[in-house]
Amino acid sequence: MNFIFDLDGTICFKGKPLSPAIIHALQQLEEAGHRIVFASARPIRDMLPVLPKPFHNGTLIGGNGALISENGTITFSQAFSPAIVESLMSTLHEHQATYLVDGEWDYSYTGRADHPILTNLDPHRLAKNIPVSEHPSIVKLLILSAVEKEILLETLGEMDIVLHLHAQEDVIDCSPKGIHKCAALSHLNITDYIAFGNDANDITMFEGARHAVMIGDHQALRPHCTESIPFSNEVEGMIIAKLMELDDAFTSERITT
Repeated sequence: MNFIFDLDGTICFKGKPLSPAIIHALQQLEEAGHRIVFASARPIRDMLPVLPKPFHNGTLIGGNGALISENGTITFSQAFSPAIVESLMSTLHEHQATYLVDGEWDYSYTGRADHPILTNLDPHRLAKNIPVSEHPSIVKLLILSAVEKEILLETLGEMDIVLHLHAQEDVIDCSPKGIHKCAALSHLNITDYIAFGNDANDITMFEGARHAVMIGDHQALRPHCTESIPFSNEVEGMIIAKLMELDDAFTSERITT
């Protein structure tokens, strides 16, 4: 079976790498013959620091589906069109917005020096902070602050892009049209899978899953999950127990069929 995992708030927490216990459980799944795929809002560059090296050459979906890395190489990238980039940058300028722009590897950051997002931004210094004009392509935009944000949202809503609002972080997440985690899984020909996630950007992934496990309680995600694991001090242990339960169930299914 394919096991698809979101990262932040799902199997890693507070920007920290996966715990040894979670890593061991994932390795057990692999040893049992299951395929592990990570699907995150983070670009590939920022997924690597929270994953152990043995998983770096696995299948990684970054930027909510805009990027796919296999065997350590980016094999798929879907960028904004030049016309959309021009419209976005004009709108950001009009609203005095600060932002994080991601290319396939490098980025452009204009936010404040103490913004919480910097905790997860290129912590291993794998990339460069370059001007937007120097990116060959742009795959993701996070708007961190803006003047007249409601009007900005209305303008963005009229553009041919995908929007996700992350209320907890107070950011607006923009992706190219047609980009979401389920589309990336389809590109990989993964149609039968178990999904773990915690946020609105996991909705399409949950909709396509055979079994979907929500971590915590997100109102928009709740209708699309098969079951949920409440967020508590025991959440990691409960996740591991669920992984072992699903391993048994789907290993048995494979044997009987």
